[in-house]
Amino acid sequence: MTDTPDLTLNPRNRRALWCSVALGAAGTALAAVRVAYGAGFPDPAAAVGLLLTVLGLVCLYAASARVSADARGLRSRTLLRRRDMPWSDVADLRTYVQYGRNQEIHRVSVLLRDGRTRRLPLPISASSGDRAAFDAKLDALRALHRRHGSPESSHAPVLTYCTAGRGSAVSWILCVLLLAGAGLAAWFVPVATSEERAWAASVPCAAGTPSSERGECRSSTSAVIAESEAGEGKRNSWLLFADGRPLERLGVSKEGARGFHPGDRVELTLWRGQVREVTGEHHEWREHFTGGGDVAVIAAGCALAAGYPGARILLRGRGGRRLSDDEVVPSALPFAAALAGTAVWLLPLCYLHPTDPLGSPVTLVWAASGTAASLGMFAWAWHTTRVRTPGDAADPGDETSPGAAERFLAARFLDHTDYNPNGFGTHVVLGGGPPAVTPHPGPGRFAARRIPVERLTVRHVRRVRGSDGDAVRRDWHVAELDDAGTPVRLAAAPDDLTRIIRELERSRGPQDAERARP
Repeated sequence: MTDTPDLTLNPRNRRALWCSVALGAAGTALAAVRVAYGAGFPDPAAAVGLLLTVLGLVCLYAASARVSADARGLRSRTLLRRRDMPWSDVADLRTYVQYGRNQEIHRVSVLLRDGRTRRLPLPISASSGDRAAFDAKLDALRALHRRHGSPESSHAPVLTYCTAGRGSAVSWILCVLLLAGAGLAAWFVPVATSEERAWAASVPCAAGTPSSERGECRSSTSAVIAESEAGEGKRNSWLLFADGRPLERLGVSKEGARGFHPGDRVELTLWRGQVREVTGEHHEWREHFTGGGDVAVIAAGCALAAGYPGARILLRGRGGRRLSDDEVVPSALPFAAALAGTAVWLLPLCYLHPTDPLGSPVTLVWAASGTAASLGMFAWAWHTTRVRTPGDAADPGDETSPGAAERFLAARFLDHTDYNPNGFGTHVVLGGGPPAVTPHPGPGRFAARRIPVERLTVRHVRRVRGSDGDAVRRDWHVAELDDAGTPVRLAAAPDDLTRIIRELERSRGPQDAERARP
């Protein structure tokens, strides 16, 4: 076996990083001098020094990172931590994909024998331009692992946001927060309903009622508009009163501010110590009351929204026993559709009957029929998101004869080939001629490229992995083919992939098809 050289990884642009560290040290000295000589805050020079200090610390952390690998194992070093991992403790080296704003950050994740994971500070790829260098360094690390250890996988696993090996911490946190918000909103439903009913039942205060007893009745007073400010965008809108009586300003809606003009004499209606209505000669503004129905809708909406991260947690737990870490988990969109269908009947019911949704025969039938419909939708979502391994794929049971009509099946060759240049193909056409790749769903073979079936051999059929990219649907399967010594991947729905493979074997002829079987 060819000897694999040791590997040492240092950060790129180390000189620039150390220059930034020196600049940060100068900023620290500047801030210390300004503070020592009594410069008060906010001081521009001290603020600049503090910013440079933070920049220097970040660059110091990046410049001090180092990863080395040799016959003994992996060693990583950062400013705060050092790790030594012998090859006997390393189960696998994987690509861990983090998602930033309009970018993907690729890092190396180390899977240990005890199930724990460690992320290496190097190598790292933050753009497509340095992706090739990252892959080359990862291949070198995996070569050392194969030389001196025993990897669990023969390929380089890629962990993305939709693979089984990613954790569910974000989904758990989001689900708990939304459920807590739903519970808090539900607790306020009786309060909001009581206040709305009290306002509707309130009457004008009787003459001579003391000011201390005017909380539950409506009192009126006159005022003159001094100025109206209609805020633009998200800015607040205000009404300012002359001489600051009975108050200096009142927050209103944008339409309310535009309806009043300086000098208008208005009548203010006060209830429970606050202005609830402003009535003028040409315009009237009323404060919007958040009623019990509004709060009930918020509570139900938060509970339904919590169902989506809950569905993602359920799917990860459901498929975790059958899927490897880099295999893609089924999408939770069917559960999102079921939740949306539930919202169609649940939200109106909560809005119209916030405190007693089952208090009448009409609402009881409404809730019962809606619940039955939701159960049916969730059962459909559960069936749709089941994990189908290649051995579970149903036999389509149909054959495509040479003279049969053309059938366009959604499928993608995931690699650049002479019959799929730059991944242009989106469908495979069967019947009416030899199998071909087309960039459209038909009809007709315009721009079609013939698949050289005489060169292709089916090696293996598997589920979608994180390394297959975003162009593949999660419920598809992938056939690994051999194209005259070059590996090629073909992705399609399980039943469609079976049809395509069967047609490729039929087109090769009986003898070649027998050799092509995996």
